[in-house]
Amino acid sequence: MMPGMRGVNPRQMKQAMRRLGITTEELKGVEEVIIRTRTKEYVLTDAAVTLMDMQGQKTFQIIGDPIIRDRQKISDESSEIPVPEEDIQLVMEQTGCDRERAIEALRKSEGQPAEAILSIMSA
Repeated sequence: MMPGMRGVNPRQMKQAMRRLGITTEELKGVEEVIIRTRTKEYVLTDAAVTLMDMQGQKTFQIIGDPIIRDRQKISDESSEIPVPEEDIQLVMEQTGCDRERAIEALRKSEGQPAEAILSIMSA
């Protein structure tokens, strides 16, 4: 606890934060949070997620126990490497493209769904 913070009314603290342009919101119904790096995936199920907006700058706080798994590099040369089904569905939903085009875009973007979506939408 920070010095001088003892006895602070949580409601007053929230009001003071709001006056400074800071709002917080607990996101309800979060089923899964996935953080992907080039080599790993951090998957948190039933995570508690709080969104803090400080004058337009959004910060997410995630509390939970991640399952960490290695990611396979997807290459153009091999169509045998599996592409995660949830990534295929995400690309299809966001772009309206067919399954084959979604898989092709994911392979070309080395498995990065956001890049795959952008490449389809900019074509």
